[in-house]
Amino acid sequence: MDFKKPFDLSGKIALVTGSSRGIGASIARLLAAQGAQVIVSSRKQDACEAIVAQIRSEGGKAEAIACHIGEMESIAALFSQIRERHGRLDILVNNAAANPYFGPILDTTLEAYQKTVDVNIRGYFFASVEGGRLMKEKGGGTIVNVASINAENPGMYQGIYSVTKAAIVSMTKSFAKECAAFNIRVNALLPGATDTKFAATLVKNEKILNQLMPHVPMQRVAQPDEMAGAVLYLVSPAASYTTGSCLTVDGGFLIG
Repeated sequence: MDFKKPFDLSGKIALVTGSSRGIGASIARLLAAQGAQVIVSSRKQDACEAIVAQIRSEGGKAEAIACHIGEMESIAALFSQIRERHGRLDILVNNAAANPYFGPILDTTLEAYQKTVDVNIRGYFFASVEGGRLMKEKGGGTIVNVASINAENPGMYQGIYSVTKAAIVSMTKSFAKECAAFNIRVNALLPGATDTKFAATLVKNEKILNQLMPHVPMQRVAQPDEMAGAVLYLVSPAASYTTGSCLTVDGGFLIG
């Protein structure tokens, strides 16, 4: 590791799913700032292009490829384009997620269950498979799965979402164990409550927020940028001996 540049990503090709806003957008911007060529991906091309324009205005390199991570055909098309354009992938950040249902677990519908599982489990899994194959061909790479503290402590009225996030933790460890032989590191980020549109049901609800804050030693929700640094560490040379780990960034919530 170069001690003067422990987080340097110059020349790396990085894909960040769900990166048109929130945590994903912050991750994409930071990786680009450290020298990576970032592929910004989410369901809507125009939203991706807006983040690409921002990254370029900041001096970074980026491109947009739309992908619905809950659709297998879209995943295949995304990685086909990456292969054609770059011939390799060095960094994959699985961040796209779904949480269509907030309510009692006993009232969960099949539709809500299926959508959440398709994106949060199947999407992460097969994006990791496709990305891992590219990495294996070129001698290695790194994958980060954005999970949630709900994986460790299920959120009230967030039953199926919490189940899928727990599955992502297990998925991370499974890929890490099998892919280490190919010089592929796989880790997870477990964010706490973060001020994003995705988490608006929690962070914009005064009643819920008042119930949550007594359990957060830092007494505030996070900003999206505060998650990006943890991902940068995990994908950088500074974390060259780190795999199968789950890095919690939650203001102390899981301390108990």
